[in-house]
Amino acid sequence: MNLIVAADKNWAIGNKGKLLVTIPDDQRLFRQETIGKVIVMGRKTLESLPGGQPLAGRTNVVLTENKDYKKKGTVVMHSLEETLKYLEPYPTEDIYIIGGETIYRQFLPYCDTAHVTWIDYAYDADTFFPNLEQDPMWRMTDVSDEQTYFNLCYEFRKYERK
Repeated sequence: MNLIVAADKNWAIGNKGKLLVTIPDDQRLFRQETIGKVIVMGRKTLESLPGGQPLAGRTNVVLTENKDYKKKGTVVMHSLEETLKYLEPYPTEDIYIIGGETIYRQFLPYCDTAHVTWIDYAYDADTFFPNLEQDPMWRMTDVSDEQTYFNLCYEFRKYERK
């Protein structure tokens, strides 16, 4: 399974239910990586998407503790175990965990690749991605040249489980 995330230099990913920044090339990479694939997210991540709607052209799996939650165009799951069972028929390389923090932390042990847009800036944030630089189970295997969006510098990094 894959994780895909945009994180700042402190591995922050969001603040008050919103992304820290929108970078067009990051959005393009996200679309390229996930189109036609399975994306797994928490309810709050789904509700933060444009219009609070599932993303077209993907199988949208939403994990929530709310047993009554329903959303057209999604597959709703209520536990990690139930979600993993549902994902079994899919090739692991076609599954992308897209957030938020709790979902990333729950699925990290089951993932072998992380696609990180690493932003060289520190934002005010209240949600974080696990710091893969400090995790001995992960290593960076690829990094793009430095990119810029206005005055913001960032890189596309790929981490793989050792």
